[in-house]
Amino acid sequence: MENGNVVFFELAIIIASAKLFGMLVRRIRIPQVVGEILAGLLIGPSVLKIVNASDFLATMAEIGVILLMFSAGLETNLHDLTKSGLKATLIACFGVAVPMAGGTFLYMIYYGISFSDPQFLNAILIGCIMTATSVGITVESLREMGYLQGKVGTTILSAAIIDDVIGIVVLTFVLGLKDKSISPITTVRNTVLFFVWVFLFGYIVYRGFKWYDSKHPHTRRIPIAGLAICLFMAYCAEEFFGIADITGAFAAGIILCNVRDSKYIAEKMDINSYMLFGPVFFASIGIKTSISVEEILPLFGFAICFVIVALLTKIIGCGLISKCLHFTWSESLKIGVGMMTRGEVALIISQKGLAVGLIEPKYFTAVIMLILCSSIITPILLKFLYTKYPEKTPAQA
Repeated sequence: MENGNVVFFELAIIIASAKLFGMLVRRIRIPQVVGEILAGLLIGPSVLKIVNASDFLATMAEIGVILLMFSAGLETNLHDLTKSGLKATLIACFGVAVPMAGGTFLYMIYYGISFSDPQFLNAILIGCIMTATSVGITVESLREMGYLQGKVGTTILSAAIIDDVIGIVVLTFVLGLKDKSISPITTVRNTVLFFVWVFLFGYIVYRGFKWYDSKHPHTRRIPIAGLAICLFMAYCAEEFFGIADITGAFAAGIILCNVRDSKYIAEKMDINSYMLFGPVFFASIGIKTSISVEEILPLFGFAICFVIVALLTKIIGCGLISKCLHFTWSESLKIGVGMMTRGEVALIISQKGLAVGLIEPKYFTAVIMLILCSSIITPILLKFLYTKYPEKTPAQA
């Protein structure tokens, strides 16, 4: 087979299996993203070995999560987002601080390390890995249930975006302790500059779209231009400011969410996401998971503790501060659960730590287990919580 034919074959297998498993799990009232992740695990290197991770699939998956975050931004109520800004920031801060402390102390206790030990930086890096929140799966689960634009959904989305920014700043400080070529001051400066740029560039884009939309409403050129802005802002965020590309994509959606044709743009984005990029993104989580007995056994005890601590500290950190901010207990629990998914940012932090010698490759097994477990458990728990404690959707309010 030629490389091109292999790509077509793999995409066919991914799309068919992801949709099949998605429909099967929906029959037992589990969000279909769980089925898509399980499909990736089944056809990937861990079980059937039909599809292997590749740069092409990684790029497709990256486009998938960017489109997902762009759509989430388009569907966001800007008034509610602004209203939840301070609360979301506090939730994000505790959502970083508690897992950071939990991961650091887990490594110290498990391996008997003191604060003066040279490996203390390794412990901090383990805690840093736990800070990242991957909101893609939570977004899709809430959208599937119709709660993405609700009070809790908006808060989770806002907090997760802020969480990633704080996590990247913390990571830079940690790496700066080991690698003197990385300047924490530069990272803070770039983060501030990014938000200034989003505000200024966003205002120009918004006014331009508003004018064009009034002259040519509901034309296909509108979503095409929106997609171009999304990809451009995703590129600029990572390339020029060192901020995650999904943050740039989400910011693009926020900029256009008040344009008259924002729903029309979102509908067109959903077609691409639902048919191709979405299934590839969720299935790729399973495909990237390569689990072998030789890798798991030596690290099994630590990996189990790592996953448990990472999940619980997000729920505790985000949930308790949410309760202090006058959310109900059920809303606080939903926020905590919604914030506990981990994904590509956790892997990026791990890779950065590996590059400067703060983590060994064997710990990637624990990180992969965390990503897989959180990706499967979060949608199931959210479904259970919203069934037991229903919230009014924007349409019902």
